[in-house]
Amino acid sequence: MTTIAFFGHDAADAAVRRRVKAFQSDGLKVIGFMMRRREVVPEWDNVDLGLTRDGAFTQRFRQIFAGARKAAAEVDRLKAADVLYARNLDMLACAFLAKRYAKLKTPVIYESLDVHRLLTRKDIIGKVFRGLEHALLKRSKGLVVSSPGFLKNHFDRYYAGDFKAFLVENRLPADSDMGARPEPDAQNGAGQDKLVIGWVGMLRCQRSLDLLCQLADAFPDTLEVRLHGIPARTEIPVFEPEIDKRPNMTFHGRFQSPEDLRGIYDALDVVWAGDFMEAGFNSVWLLPNRIYEGGYYATPSIAPAGTETAEWIIRNECGFVIDEPLEESLPNLISNLASDRGQIRIYRERLAALPDSTFIQPPGFLRSVIDRTLAQEGTR
Repeated sequence: MTTIAFFGHDAADAAVRRRVKAFQSDGLKVIGFMMRRREVVPEWDNVDLGLTRDGAFTQRFRQIFAGARKAAAEVDRLKAADVLYARNLDMLACAFLAKRYAKLKTPVIYESLDVHRLLTRKDIIGKVFRGLEHALLKRSKGLVVSSPGFLKNHFDRYYAGDFKAFLVENRLPADSDMGARPEPDAQNGAGQDKLVIGWVGMLRCQRSLDLLCQLADAFPDTLEVRLHGIPARTEIPVFEPEIDKRPNMTFHGRFQSPEDLRGIYDALDVVWAGDFMEAGFNSVWLLPNRIYEGGYYATPSIAPAGTETAEWIIRNECGFVIDEPLEESLPNLISNLASDRGQIRIYRERLAALPDSTFIQPPGFLRSVIDRTLAQEGTR
């Protein structure tokens, strides 16, 4: 059985948990070497690399070295791995340091699920971080990205020819207990009179919250706004007070994926899929989890034009794409949908007709990525 040493940035992160489950469902053994942002007891064999704080870059930089020492101290478990799989640049550096400290030759795979804003800067800081990423990428056996936008706009631009890339979208794991997909004529929004829009996942965008608050104010009697997930306090310093003062907005907090997804999406008519935390860069290039989760349950998404998410929606003919200024186009769309949900029904039927593989990763897909990576001749 192939064993993966998974260097993760946060053992409590839902996306990390989802990736571990996906590896395991494909018959791969996972040993976690992970940082954490809060106290957590992982469901997998795990080496705790220490506590980090969101946005605390100096502390996280120091923790790379401390975490690598802790990983190398578990040399027997590290030696048992056929590959070191590192999520995000800081954990890639940690994995290579641990490999060096433990004097191993184990191949490394780099998983980049977003391109951090430091890597997009045009100044000397950006050049330094890109130089670090380039150096580590050239020594890696493979690069895993979740969106073609990252390749087109970052990796091909700066490091063309120095990596072997694999596209692994943020689809749900093959063995996810998602339940049956809804029938095309089933109603979302739990049959409520109000139109229900949801924002689900990592809630990290101040502009998105502002837009949803403006919608709640503009449609107090015809719209309900539901938020599910974890707010990024560094990006949205004032969160609950904005929601509490609007009776048609509700924050439901943290959820488990996939266990809670049906209950969340069955209660929604549409999903907000915009992101502006790193506007013009990562936010334009990514493909978020919510389009796959919502799509499985035939809940159409709304995305800003000119983004990779919008391209996905257009390609699958399954949702709403709106132009800037969103402060005008989004209320116009909501007004139209609140009075006539016919277009929602059309997109629900389209989503329900798409194959399961649009939203769920086929069995064995991740194993094939690992096998193809390790099958490449030589190690870097």
